[in-house]
Parts: sequence; structure tokens; C-alpha cells
Amino acid sequence: MKAKLSKFNFDLPKNFIAQYPAKERDESRLMVIHRDSGKIEHKMFRDVIDYFVEGDTFVANNTKVFPARLYGRKEKTGAKIEVFLLRELNDRSRLWDVLVDPARKIRVGNKLYFEYNGKVDALVAEVVDNTTSRGRTIRFLSEMENEDFYHMLYDMGHTPLPKYIGRPEEEMDVDRYQTIYAEVTGAVAAPTAGLHFSKNLLKKMEVKGINFSTVTLHTGSGTFRSIAVEDLSKHKMDAEYFMIPETTAELVNKTKDNGFKVCGVGTTTVRTMESAVSSQNRLKEAEGWTNLFIYPPYDFKIPDAIITNFHLPKSSLIIMIAAFAGVDLVMDAYQEAIKEEYRFFTYGDAMLIL
Repeated sequence: MKAKLSKFNFDLPKNFIAQYPAKERDESRLMVIHRDSGKIEHKMFRDVIDYFVEGDTFVANNTKVFPARLYGRKEKTGAKIEVFLLRELNDRSRLWDVLVDPARKIRVGNKLYFEYNGKVDALVAEVVDNTTSRGRTIRFLSEMENEDFYHMLYDMGHTPLPKYIGRPEEEMDVDRYQTIYAEVTGAVAAPTAGLHFSKNLLKKMEVKGINFSTVTLHTGSGTFRSIAVEDLSKHKMDAEYFMIPETTAELVNKTKDNGFKVCGVGTTTVRTMESAVSSQNRLKEAEGWTNLFIYPPYDFKIPDAIITNFHLPKSSLIIMIAAFAGVDLVMDAYQEAIKEEYRFFTYGDAMLIL
């Protein structure tokens, strides 16, 4: 029997939502869940390597978050408008899908002005289409060379912290809202399970003989879009770009052939790997777009373990984790996390499911 959306609801006190990361990346707490026995342990994240041996492989998402939040002003009225860049529609086209707030003030044909280095109209964008209630397509109007244009665009942008972090962006967010192995620019949200890895921890893994490899999935806003249907089979995920290099596919397949564990670091990594499985249950080198929505019951082909953060109620993320560990076990673990005062969401603590 397939799980319904309401099964994944829970009450979370607002003070459990982490507003800042742990002082050091690997000093966040770690809840360890054993699927076979239902046992739950409470550790620190740096202890994660104690559960893996030489020959095991970690796979992480190396997407890099770009400064996607801009603040502009509407022509004539001067009203302040937040513009959240989602993705450029074609490479170097300067045509972007965005979210605008407040959306009711923004119509097709409107121009938006962005200030840079004291010049109030340093960059201008025109609204060319409506996509959703808050969504618009805009075209940046500029005769600058590409290098100068994108430098200005990213320089004026702000770190796209989630709205539930109820504070202004701070200087440390530029570094901490990014994994230390971020490499391929394109995400508007950090792959949060990876935020816990420090250089020291990666070095310890290397010394122990634990492999570390990467895939790419550019996290978009659709990953966090609320699910509006009780029947999970009717929910449609937004498509997100992914890429799995040949070296990662070969390493993952070798790891499984040799009887060792593959650990997916984060839900985005797991979705990426599960989107490129051959008929022989082998991970394939691949590049493309995925809208895979994983919900119970689901037969995972690649990961033997998953590292993840604590997610929003009724989100696609907690639903995926429940598909891996079991609905009842995950919901019980979340109640245990609240009882033990774990920190939730982006800058919160982590969970290892074995």
C-alpha cells in the first residue's frame, strides 16, 4: 500500500530550525539509524567514518551555489522587488526563469532596474513571460561582454538562504552555504548533507581507504516545492540538470561488485544515481535532466547508506528518506530528534541511515 502525504506531517517547534551552522562543519550532531534493527544512536558528525571501512565509497553532489537572490526596483514606481534567479534558459542567453516577490506588481513588459557600484540602473531586465503565480521569465538588457556581464550579475547577487532562516545574509554564509568540494556552478540551493564535511574529515577518510567521488545535480527550487496532493503518485517534480562522470560510475560499480557499501551524501546525490541505472542495476555515465520523485514503496538500486539532514514536514525529501528507511522508522526517528533537540533543516544536524 502506497504512503499518503499526510503520513509525513509532524509538528516542529520553530526554535528547532537552525539559524546558523555549527562552529565547525564536522561538529554538528549525527543521528545514526540502523534499518535492520531499528536501533538509533546519537553521535557527532565526525564519527561518521566509524561506520565505514576501507573499500567503501561516498558519492556527493559537487554542485556550486551561485548568488541567486537579487534586489531591484520597478520602473516608474521604484517599488523594491526581490528577483530569485532559477536558471538561465539557454547558455549565455541572458534569458532567465526567476521568482519575483511581490509577484502581483510584476507584469509582462515591466522593466526592473538593479543598482551596482552606486549606479541605480547599472543593469536592466525586462519581464517577457509569466510562468507560474510567482514565476516570470526575464531578459537582461546589456551590451556588456559576457565576462563583464556575468561578473556583475554574480557580484550584485546575495547568497540564496532559505526563507526559514529568518535573518539577513552574513559574510560567513558565502562560505558556509557551500560544500568544501563545490565545483560546478548552477544550484540555487545547497546540497545540505554535504555541508558537514570538513577538509580534516575528508583527509581521515582518505587515510582509512574510504573512496570519495562526485556527481552533479543543480538543485532548483522545485526540490523544496510543497506537495499539494495526498496521492503521492500524482506529484510531479520539476526537472533538474544532472551529470554522472564515467569515473564515478566505474568506482560505484566496482565498490558494489566487491561487496562494499556505497553511501549517497544527500537526497540530490541519491536522486542523481537512481536516475541513471541500467537494466543490470549498474550505475551509468549520464548527463541530462531528471524529475524522478522517489516515494514509498521504492526499490533502491545503488545506495547502501544515505547521509541526510532533517527535512521539512510533507516534503519530497523526507518522503524519499522514508522510502529508504521505512515510513514508521523515519517518523519515529524524527520524534526522537525533536525529543533530543536536534537542529533541523539547512544549517542543522545530520542523519546517517545504514
